[in-house]
Amino acid sequence: RRARFTIDEVVKLTMDFYRRNYIEGLFLSSGVIRSPDETMGEMVEVARRLRLEEKFSGYIHLKTIPESSAELIEKAGLYADRLSINVELPTDEGVKRLAPEKKPETIRLSMARLRQKMEEKAEPTLKTKKRERFAPGGQSTQMIIGADKTSDDGILHTSARLYGSYHLRRVYYSAFSPIPDSSSSLPLLKPPLMREHRLYQADWLMRFYGFSQPEILAGSSDGMLDLAIDPKLAWALRNRGQFPVDINRADREALLRVPGLGTKVVAKILETRRHRRMRLEDVGRVCQSIAKLRPFIIAEGWSPGALTDKAGLRDKIAHSCEQLSLF
Repeated sequence: RRARFTIDEVVKLTMDFYRRNYIEGLFLSSGVIRSPDETMGEMVEVARRLRLEEKFSGYIHLKTIPESSAELIEKAGLYADRLSINVELPTDEGVKRLAPEKKPETIRLSMARLRQKMEEKAEPTLKTKKRERFAPGGQSTQMIIGADKTSDDGILHTSARLYGSYHLRRVYYSAFSPIPDSSSSLPLLKPPLMREHRLYQADWLMRFYGFSQPEILAGSSDGMLDLAIDPKLAWALRNRGQFPVDINRADREALLRVPGLGTKVVAKILETRRHRRMRLEDVGRVCQSIAKLRPFIIAEGWSPGALTDKAGLRDKIAHSCEQLSLF
């Protein structure tokens, strides 16, 4: 059952929770009531009142309605930190089949207009020489996974295209959850929650680790992420010829591809090795677990030898990581 709140109610609830430190911000979304413009107008009014009348300094994320007017979207950007337009599903075919009331071309047009507006506002004005405030947190989107048969490779392909075309800050993945008496076109079972988690990890590889979308699942037989191990480890196991990496000589890009090394750990390694050569135990002090690292790195006094090419390496590392998660 859905509930509807008035503008006054949303503003009051938000400020009550904010003053009690229950929340740090507001995510506001709505189904279309009467018309896209009327609904979007009410959401913008909530944000306006919070900012101008209540002096609300918390985070505001507005989920915009693609069919609403450009004027309302521009007003929304004045008060919200982030705006989002949901693509709903990974493919146009999926949207047309499962959500025929949604128009993929309208969604993309709205995202393009929002990107253009953000780029316009990013330029300093001639009068003030300052940038106008407009959704400083950028735009994001969300897609449902598991409602259709799109592979993980297909999902990541869509995400990469969205990042490149619309300069999104984030793509959110939401695992499909069946509801009673739903369409027969929808699956009866929800996908494993781990699939959603692995997609976020793969998304992270594209955004922060220098991986291109095609290489994440290159060599995979079914285009699906391995649920038992993380995507970077799975990639490393399929590309063992690029390992081991010398922890004391490799550049940042190569270090970021080593399983178990995150961006902060790599930064610490680069800083530490300016002063001395690092041993395996030194690396172990700056990362969570050495289990993933051993087969893929060379350090002072350490070489994995034949371990990198060992046949049962995947299962051994997966078991070690599973044991670690118990503590």
